[in-house]
Amino acid sequence: MTKNLWTRTIIITLFSIAMGFLESAVVVYLRTIYYPEGFAFPLKIIEGPIAITEILREAATLIMLITVTMLAARRWLIRFAWFIYLFAIWDIFYYVFLWALLGWPESLLTWDILFLIPTTWVGPVLAPVINSLTMIVLAAVMIGADAWTDRSTFAQATVDESGQVRLTAIEWGCLIAGSLITIVAYTQDYARYMLDRFSLAEWTSSSNQTEVMAHAARYVPDGFSWLLFLTGTGLFVLAILLVIRRNFTGFNKNRLRSMFQSR
Repeated sequence: MTKNLWTRTIIITLFSIAMGFLESAVVVYLRTIYYPEGFAFPLKIIEGPIAITEILREAATLIMLITVTMLAARRWLIRFAWFIYLFAIWDIFYYVFLWALLGWPESLLTWDILFLIPTTWVGPVLAPVINSLTMIVLAAVMIGADAWTDRSTFAQATVDESGQVRLTAIEWGCLIAGSLITIVAYTQDYARYMLDRFSLAEWTSSSNQTEVMAHAARYVPDGFSWLLFLTGTGLFVLAILLVIRRNFTGFNKNRLRSMFQSR
């Protein structure tokens, strides 16, 4: 079964924006409870049922994104493309709605907590926004290449046995390496802070969690490695350029128009 690509994109985008508002609404409630004077480091430790609820909420959010992408496409590669598109739109509008509701972040260089699993991710708001924009471009290129059904003009296109677009090993390598480097950029400052006080065994020991949490509650970001972050981003951009070079040789306006009338 095929669907109009424009219609599908609009529906998925609306879903992502709504998720962004839902996420920002939860943060408004949490900040009212834990940061009535306004969010700032050091962190206030969330414990008990609320902490468990927060972890489960993060997991539920990812499940929601995955289930939508399962409905958006049949091929796992295109599902992956829709997933990163959903994630990116959601993330950007999360900040848009927080700014509209709370006047936060004050600037794109304001520090934020991004994730709590498997450890705390922190960074300036600008960093995840850059990641999201990159993800949107990558998703658009992958979905566009897949939707372009007439391959006769694409001599350099890499396809699998069924004639469908795939990523090469080099492109996957760039994406995986870029992701790992970016994760290190987000987590290294907090990890360095914790490891200055505890060994890895002490940090992860269940018998030492009271002291660990007390130390974590005093954490204030000291610096963000833009060099690492931009290295990871550069690898993402390289992967995007490689996909474009292979799949969009023979570009013309008529083919672009037909792309949005297929699938």
